Parts: sequence; structure tokens; C-alpha cells
Amino acid sequence: MMRFALILAAPALVLAACAPVTPAPVASVQQGAAVEFVSFEELATMVDGGEVVLIDVRTPEEFAAGRLPGSLNAPLQTFDPQSIPMEDARETILYCGSSRRSAIAAEQLAAYLNRPVRHLEGGIQAWQDAGGEVIRSPE
Repeated sequence: MMRFALILAAPALVLAACAPVTPAPVASVQQGAAVEFVSFEELATMVDGGEVVLIDVRTPEEFAAGRLPGSLNAPLQTFDPQSIPMEDARETILYCGSSRRSAIAAEQLAAYLNRPVRHLEGGIQAWQDAGGEVIRSPE
């Protein structure tokens, strides 16, 4: 009798193991907040129009070596969303060297503000590659 039950249960177990599993959604920021990219082209237009506050989340040394015009430095190592200047008339956009660190900081800022935050796709490297102006500190 036990053997008969096992023979009937085996196909059911195989079918159950093959059933699709829907993963639970993973939220890295509060509901309603999001992290998005901004392209070089869009950001260049915003910079030219004075429509943006730029936050560089790289180290002070990297910032001194080259930064986007008018940007402020808020290193990821000490990043505090509460200290980031937010203006009604200008959008705050983050950037770093390649988008990795700015994505982390953008997630933190989006969670704090509970609204979308954008960062530069490809970071300052993409900005330079596209011919964007880079300011260097005097030595």
C-alpha cells in the first residue's frame, strides 16, 4: 500500500518542482521613490540652462582632479541625504566616476526624499567621452 502511495505521489512532486516561482519584489528605496539615469545630452542641456544642482559623490581627491562645472562634493563614504541641497527651481543630480557610487547615493537620497532621484549614466567618464567640460583644481 505504501509503495502504491509513493508511485502516485512521485509525479505530483515532479510537477510541483517544475512550477514557476514568482520572486517577491525587492525594494531598495521606499515605495514611491525611484532611481533613474539622466543622459549626457539631457544633463548638458540642463547645465547650460542653469537648471541643475550637481553633486559629485567621489572622493575629494577625485573631485579636485576633475569635476563637472558648478558641482558640489559629497563623498559617498560620508554621504548624508539630509545635507544635500534641494531647490524647487533646480533638480539635484548625482554623479561619480562610472555610475556605481552615484547609484548607491541616489538610492539613499530617494529613500530619504521619498521621490525619484536621477544620476548621470556612465558618470564623469561618459561626460568626458562625450566632450563635456571638466573643471580641474589648480595644483
